Amino acid sequence: MITGLDRTAVAESVKSVVIAESRLSLQPVDIDDHEPLHGKVLRVNSLGFVGMLMRLEDELGITLPDDLFVGRSFQTVHDLIEIVLLGAEVSR
Repeated sequence: MITGLDRTAVAESVKSVVIAESRLSLQPVDIDDHEPLHGKVLRVNSLGFVGMLMRLEDELGITLPDDLFVGRSFQTVHDLIEIVLLGAEVSR
């Protein structure tokens, strides 16, 4: 669990989880915030997305309420980082 969540810690966790889901041998620093979640580098499908959210909740010690996802689209790593940061704020 990461305490004192800040953008840098969340971004590193999100990128690590996305890399693992895409089964890549990269480091978080190798992934740009604006990298598409499903593109030439990353390959995250909808089922994998749900699993990633659960893993991030566990790893960061937060809860991402379902209503955070209503009307939102997740195209890039940045989109995922932002929703996790928002979820962390709501969880406090």
